[in-house]
Amino acid sequence: MGAAYFYHLTRRPLEQTLPLLLEKALAAGWCVAVRGRDPARLDWLDARLWLGPEDGFLPHGRAGGPHDAMQPVLLTTGTEHPNGAACLMAVDGAEVMAEEVQALERVCILFDGNDETAKDTARGQWRALTGAGCAAQYWSEESGKWEKKAEA
Repeated sequence: MGAAYFYHLTRRPLEQTLPLLLEKALAAGWCVAVRGRDPARLDWLDARLWLGPEDGFLPHGRAGGPHDAMQPVLLTTGTEHPNGAACLMAVDGAEVMAEEVQALERVCILFDGNDETAKDTARGQWRALTGAGCAAQYWSEESGKWEKKAEA
């Protein structure tokens, strides 16, 4: 049974935080699905991930291609995990179901702390997931480093 980790982004934007979390997930041996709501936004994120760190490479792809099952990181708007993802990273308010949290190793919900709508959506997700019995942690970078602020 997995857990949902909520990441409240206040100091670094998604395009800087997501690669760090993806690298940690890949280092744990997990394939990852990155779920968003808007295909154009995922295209934008895909382009940013290809820029990657100067000394590294973050292998990933967009869902809908012939090699989805082989992608270590798959960017998608869907609920399927053709790459056998053990970790789901939800961005931009993408929906996460309690059954996914319970079935996967980890679910990460990243939200923009400077956007009231994003914060409200994340609060609703927290209530829904913890209300369904999912383990959850809330992480904030407000102090300049990531700190766990709550756990349910």
